Amino acid sequence: MSLARLSFTAFVLNGPDAEKFLQGQVTVNVSSLTADEYRPTAICDLKGRVNFGLWLKKYSTESIEVVVADDQRDALQAHIKKYGAFSKFQLDTAQPVYPAIVSGKASFSHNDVGVSIEQWQHTAISQGQAWITAQTAGLFQPQELRLHQRGGVDYDKGCYLGQEIIARLWFRAKPKHWLHLIRAGISDVPAAGQQLADDIQVVNAIASADGWQALVVAKPSALEDSIYQVLDLPEGLNGDVGREK
Repeated sequence: MSLARLSFTAFVLNGPDAEKFLQGQVTVNVSSLTADEYRPTAICDLKGRVNFGLWLKKYSTESIEVVVADDQRDALQAHIKKYGAFSKFQLDTAQPVYPAIVSGKASFSHNDVGVSIEQWQHTAISQGQAWITAQTAGLFQPQELRLHQRGGVDYDKGCYLGQEIIARLWFRAKPKHWLHLIRAGISDVPAAGQQLADDIQVVNAIASADGWQALVVAKPSALEDSIYQVLDLPEGLNGDVGREK
């Protein structure tokens, strides 16, 4: 199966309301962000499902960079203009951003550092760094993607889109499905969003030397009964995703 080539876009919110606006939109606590890293986060719908997968870098309270998959660029810009119509900030013109690998993790750079998008995808998948494109928008909840285990969800911050459902799932319940890394020794790479079987859905996948690897949101019992090999994720991203009680 031929897969669309992945790319990313960056733009900056500049203005006195930049941080305040994003604080009411994304799952992460924007006030805790810095210019030292691109922090993964999300904008969800009112059902608590991820509409936009983002990375944020905060240069100041009035200047925050946003990175998104290029095929979500126009929809995200429209979303920001709609919800930020009465906020004091400007949305700079979108600019390309290049794949980078920093401390063994998939990241971004404003300069071409020689990392191919295929290298970026292999690294992201092996590290459990799921990403969202237009094809997977609205399919998954942040907790199912282990976004909270990657520092992308703050359950104690104020209100944001989908916050009520996301908080309820954390404090009163837990997902039945969550992120796993699998491998298969067959040739056809599954598409993002594809159902491999009951209770096994692809988030991201890429060809490997002996088949393909994929991040899937799945029920653990479904994987036990499947033909797929389950691989370990990095420390802190294995096991259950529920809150310790």
